[in-house]
Amino acid sequence: MSSAADLTSGRSPFEGENVIEVEERKVRAVSRHVVALGRLKERLNEWARGFTYGR
Repeated sequence: MSSAADLTSGRSPFEGENVIEVEERKVRAVSRHVVALGRLKERLNEWARGFTYGR
């Protein structure tokens, strides 16, 4: 069985390509709403489960 690492022959798969790199802090800054909506969804799911099953 082969893995992705085996297929690259030890070299970077992005070598020689134009790659856009984004700093982690910038990614976090633009994804805050996604995290907030995910938490809201979880709370709504918990409420709906409790309402549905009477817990």
